[in-house]
Amino acid sequence: MRTRIAEARTLVVKVGSSLVTNNGRGLDVEAIARWAAQIARLRATGRRCIMVSSGAIAEGLQRLGMTRRPSAMHELQAAAAVGQMGLAQCYESCFREHGLATAQVLLTHADLADRQRYLNARSTLRTLLALGVIPVINENDTVVTDEIKFGDNDTLAALVTNLVEADALVILTDQSGLFDADPRTRAGATLVAEAPAGAAWLEAVAGGAGSGLAKGGMLTKVLAAKRAARSGAHTLIASGRERDVLFRLAQGEILGTLLVAQTQPLAARKQWLADHLNVGGRLTLDAGAVRALVRDGKSLLPIGVTGVSGEFVRGEVVCCEDPAGREVARGLVNYSAAETRLILRRPSSEIEIALGYVDEPELIHRDNLALV
Repeated sequence: MRTRIAEARTLVVKVGSSLVTNNGRGLDVEAIARWAAQIARLRATGRRCIMVSSGAIAEGLQRLGMTRRPSAMHELQAAAAVGQMGLAQCYESCFREHGLATAQVLLTHADLADRQRYLNARSTLRTLLALGVIPVINENDTVVTDEIKFGDNDTLAALVTNLVEADALVILTDQSGLFDADPRTRAGATLVAEAPAGAAWLEAVAGGAGSGLAKGGMLTKVLAAKRAARSGAHTLIASGRERDVLFRLAQGEILGTLLVAQTQPLAARKQWLADHLNVGGRLTLDAGAVRALVRDGKSLLPIGVTGVSGEFVRGEVVCCEDPAGREVARGLVNYSAAETRLILRRPSSEIEIALGYVDEPELIHRDNLALV
């Protein structure tokens, strides 16, 4: 199975704050230089690489003399603005040593939630790769708010993996991989060598955030692997402190934890729908509607909806939940929340009776719906 990583032609490599900033003591230039050298070797074999790098806020905090991550959004944004300068400069100089150009790309969820901006970002990244440039991506922490932030760069890395349809996502961390228990507190914890991405038990064994500087933890990495698997990408979680870790993985060596994608890649439009982190509202479906969507690949009709929450408008992305509250799909809704409340539990033939008009017989057409 490790050949799946070795055969990957396009890789997204994510490195965390603790690695980039040497556990918060400022940028670890030597570590960044080592990753640049490894990626240069991968590029020489014809592979295309994208880096998703944390560290802007941590570097900014160090430059500003702050020892703890603040909770105020404006202070985090200011730290990011300061730290991003040094982070970009460091990557640029390290890759330049190997004759490689880099490009800084800052993203927010709003960039990917809007269809046009999603396509623009996709086109830009693909063009950079075609030109032989190494994109270095980070969340745009200088402008994010609670409503639009990705929340952690593991999620961002998975979204980028889906965006460019990469073959593999490599998440480098300060741990050797995913363990069946927290190795920091359980002496007998065993490394999980391989598992299906999205397996429910993975979330149960994943721990919390690893440090005060890093926002993510092993759970966000497991969830990122689940998201990356939607586009058919496999995820490898390994220690960024392993010697030549990227090149060894590309040679098929067994390191870290491999989480294998089990499903066929989603079509690009449905991938965009599934990747929405923020939705306009939620629809509760009865068991029959869930079967129609999940088993039969049908559209969602108003008669199968039992409840509506949120205030959305026509064309927004909404979440579809089963009777137990589990999300089963996301899609572009044909009617507003107010209209949906008037037509739910009704057959499509009665939409005009309830509203005085009819736009579409389906609440969500199957072409605008993605199972999650």
